[in-house]
Formats: sequence, C-alpha cells, structure tokens
Amino acid sequence: MTALSYGIQLPVQSQSTMYAEPWEAAAGPEDLLAVARTADRAGFDYIASCDHVAIPRRLAPAMSTVWYDPVATLAFLAAATERVRLLSHVAIVGLRHPLLTAKQYATLDHLSAGRLILGVGAGHVREEFEVLGVDFERRGAVLDETIDALRAALGAEEFPEHHGKRHDFEGLGQRPRPAQDRVPLWVGGSSPAAVRRAALRGDGWLPQGDPRERLPEQIARLGRLRAEAGIEEPLTVGAITEPLYVGTPAWDVGRRTLTGPPDRLAESLRAYGAMGVHQIQVRFRCRSRGELTDQMAAFGADVAPDL
Repeated sequence: MTALSYGIQLPVQSQSTMYAEPWEAAAGPEDLLAVARTADRAGFDYIASCDHVAIPRRLAPAMSTVWYDPVATLAFLAAATERVRLLSHVAIVGLRHPLLTAKQYATLDHLSAGRLILGVGAGHVREEFEVLGVDFERRGAVLDETIDALRAALGAEEFPEHHGKRHDFEGLGQRPRPAQDRVPLWVGGSSPAAVRRAALRGDGWLPQGDPRERLPEQIARLGRLRAEAGIEEPLTVGAITEPLYVGTPAWDVGRRTLTGPPDRLAESLRAYGAMGVHQIQVRFRCRSRGELTDQMAAFGADVAPDL
C-alpha cells in the first residue's frame, strides 16, 4: 500500500451551509492566502476551489451565493505558493465553450509552472444552464464531449482539433500551452454515469459524498470498467474523509468528526489506502482561521507521516 497524499478544499471561496464554518462569512482574501500558504508548507498535495456561476433564489438559503471563480482564485493563490497543486473541484466545464476553458486553465498551468489538476463535473443547478443557453437535461452528454474537446485543447498542439456534435474547431491557435505534457483531468461525482465517465475518460475520480463503506464497491466498478475498455493507465482514486480534529477538542465538533491523537487519526485514515484510495481530501472543524491553520500544520507534521 502506497502512502496517501492529502489535499484540502479551501474555506471561504464556497460557503454552502452544508460545510462552511461560521467564521468564513466575514473572511476574505487574506484568509485564503494564509490557508494556501499553510497547505504549501504542511505538505498538502493540493488546494481546491469550487465552481458556480450564479445561484438562484430558491437555492441561495442553503448554497449561499458565495462562490469564488476557481480560475481567478487559484491563479491568485498560485502566486503566493511554491509547490502545492491547484485543483478545480469541480469546474462545470459544460457551461463554457472548451476553447474558453482551455485558454483559462492552460494559462493557469503555464503561470504556476505545471501545478494544475483540472477537476470537472456535470453540475446540478438547472437555472445556471438555462441562463447560459446550455441544455440541462443533456448535461452528461455535453460533459462527455467537452472532456474530449478539452483533451485536444489542453494537449501539445498549438492548433488543436475537435469535431463533435456540439463543438467543432480546428485551425485556431492558443498560446501559452500548458506547462504539463498532460494536464491531469479528474472527474467528479458518484452517480453511475459519473463513475463510468471517470473510468473511461478520467485520470482520476473525485467522489461526491460517498461514505467510506461504499467506496470499495465504487472502486471495484472503476477497475472493471477500465479493464473492459482496455485502459491500462493508472487512475488516481480520491475520497473525502469525515471531518477531522487533531487532538481532543474543547468544544462540540459534531458526532461524525474524527478526533483524537495523531496516531489514532492516522490509523483510521489508513483504511482508505487499504481499499484502494490514493488521495484523501480532508476538512477540519474550526472556529477561526487560526484554528484551521493550526490544525493543518498539526496534521502535516504529526498525522501525515503515518499515512
């Protein structure tokens, strides 16, 4: 079993009531910078930013309308970090023309010296698709073709070529090219269609809300689908862990939170590696930016070496 890498979804940049901590409501760019720099120092493999264009009123009470643009956010943080990778988790790439997406993310990869991981997903907010003129009911098929188009547009060719049902382009050049020979493309989602998409089109899989007991079945399906398709390249399998708190909390962190000394947390998290997971996305319960960065530093120093 290889060591697990670990990354984090950035706070502040998306503030759904499902996971945002109260302190994030008044936070801003300086807090994002502090968290990104801590991740860089503490050995985190990536920092991640979400993607929504606009939230309808019916969903705003639950989702909020705070959703920073991932390209702008990750570019801002790239300039303040040195080694941590930059993940869109996830970009709803079907909302945009693939040449536009490729221009933005190729530039980000170029400016960050090859640190981009492009995470993509189908999206779920009907009004976003409708206002941008994209067919919500066919968003899965749109994403499939967009991934294929992005493979071409983010490849080595200055003048990429793609001919599909929705997008058709050739003879149009884009520079700068990505710094990486192949930008890793991770597919998000846990539905049967999303898992199949990850298996057949992705370099990695980003589950969405799968509890750890469901992961072995999903991972086995990924393997079967790739084997049946004759795909031999490795797939980076991810997992989102339970909320964490390193040490014994002096406040109510919720019953689902994993707490305790570093060795106990590491033992619990190693179970992900045993089932075939390669990278875990961690989230820490915290009451302030300072508590979050302290937790991240403690995790990197005392938990991660035993993963």
